[in-house]
Amino acid sequence: MSVIRSVFSLIFYALNTLFWFIPIFICGLLKLIPIKPLQKLLSWIAKQCATIWVSFNTLNQLLLTPTKLNVTGLDSLKLKDWYLVIANHQSWVDILVLQRVFNRKIPFLNFFLKKELIYVPILGLCWWALDFPFMTRTSKSQLKKNPKLRGKDLETTRKACEKFKEMPVTVVNFVEGTRFTQSKHAKQQSPFPHLLKPKAGGIAFVMQAMGEQISQVVNVTLHYPDGIPTFMDFAGGKVKNINVHVNVMPVSDELIGDYTGDSEFRVRFQSELNRLWEEKEQTLQSLDAPTSTK
Repeated sequence: MSVIRSVFSLIFYALNTLFWFIPIFICGLLKLIPIKPLQKLLSWIAKQCATIWVSFNTLNQLLLTPTKLNVTGLDSLKLKDWYLVIANHQSWVDILVLQRVFNRKIPFLNFFLKKELIYVPILGLCWWALDFPFMTRTSKSQLKKNPKLRGKDLETTRKACEKFKEMPVTVVNFVEGTRFTQSKHAKQQSPFPHLLKPKAGGIAFVMQAMGEQISQVVNVTLHYPDGIPTFMDFAGGKVKNINVHVNVMPVSDELIGDYTGDSEFRVRFQSELNRLWEEKEQTLQSLDAPTSTK
């Protein structure tokens, strides 16, 4: 049964993606025309197409994959505000879950992606047309060899955020920078049993570029009671329950500052992020405890 579900689910995802790829990509190409009002209109059209794309993906999941989402904390969200969503990252399924949970509740989700993902067939071009920022992660060793690379990520973030200021948007950042695995956890010697160490730079740059415009920070904890699934597990209906804990927080002055130039602010920001990760770890541990599902 799971094989049949997987086949039909994958066909549905593929056809839905191919169908909406065409108008989204055309909008992306036309946005190369340097006329601001036209670019703004085309961005709106592309995001509307992407919203419908996500809606049909959700319909696919409801029809073919009997996964129950147990979601808390969505009450105060609005469609016409600017949000920063931060979340733990465990699987490619995370993206589908976040899109399903927040679709039509807040502005369309724009993910910060590794630059290599632009080469993903079809999807990479869709993400480009939707103005997803593609980041180059610069290691400490690379900075030592080439100090000119310092600040490149900040400049990429600034350029992306300039586009985000034109209409309400939700910026999504997986703060750990990569998906959780036991080998990565051991290599990092992370103090959080269920999480990798949080990386402050990405969200600090977003807050530095547009912190006064962001209405609220949406802190999402994703939890898979039966273990971290693969995309095929999800498509095959093997994932029975997913817990999504949403904590909506105000944007305090402590989150806005010069992360690159102010060492004291950088320490405070990293400390605040570690505090949030400690709370997220406690949330995951409580969700791991046996409870009855409504």
